[in-house]
Amino acid sequence: MKKPTIAICYDFDMTLSPKNMQEFKFFQDLGYTANEFWGHQAEFINKNKSDKMLSNMYSMVLEARKKGIILTKEKFIEYGKTIKLFNGVDTWFDRINKYGEELGVNIEHYIVSSGIKEMIEGTSIAKYFKKIYACSYIYDENGEPIWPALSINYTNKTQFLYRINKGCLDETDDSINEMLDHESRLVPFENMIYLGDSETDIPCMRLVMKSGGKAIGVYKKDNKEHKAYLKELLLNNKINYIAETDYSKGSTIETIVKAIIKSDKINFNLKQLSKAQKIN
Repeated sequence: MKKPTIAICYDFDMTLSPKNMQEFKFFQDLGYTANEFWGHQAEFINKNKSDKMLSNMYSMVLEARKKGIILTKEKFIEYGKTIKLFNGVDTWFDRINKYGEELGVNIEHYIVSSGIKEMIEGTSIAKYFKKIYACSYIYDENGEPIWPALSINYTNKTQFLYRINKGCLDETDDSINEMLDHESRLVPFENMIYLGDSETDIPCMRLVMKSGGKAIGVYKKDNKEHKAYLKELLLNNKINYIAETDYSKGSTIETIVKAIIKSDKINFNLKQLSKAQKIN
């Protein structure tokens, strides 16, 4: 029997992890506090009128070289191993996948982040993602980063949702621009769930919502200001739900996601029934 596929797409920093990934060990090795590094970055970006993500990638390499730190893909992966996750994230994927199996639903997990791909690949949860879309580097013959391979900011994040939707997962697959009827798409947008925490996620959230999917805004416990910001988005119909960044069993976010999965499964069954009745 045919099964529906539901894609859960996640931002990373402040969505699955409580800080920007560079703030766990990378900045310490450079001798910077987070505020110092990001403060310098803001000045650099304003002075050069440069793209934020490209500037961050450039500065990470430049500052590391100044400190005599040799960055390689393996070094980034090592930094990724120091990244801490929100409560329950380590068991989240197995629980959600199991729930999908019980309902007869294929669950796929994707990262769509402006963070560093190589760092995310070093985390304990990297194995659960069908694809990780994030900023990455080109490396020279010595394995050192020499140029951005991919830079993802808040506006171009949406293209990766289209890649998931059409099944054109490779970053260089130009067939994403070809016409594809709704029934042939790998993951219909209405079967997509997007989890994010900030204004950089709004374009993705709006795309998913207007196409029939669900967007969930997440906030840290006791962060009243952030909760109020997301509540405003909720009231203005820019997201569907809000939840604390607690991914443990029985949490609000688990309840919401499971309910969406169950609802999508019911809608899929009804569509299949309608098709069968039209034929017979």
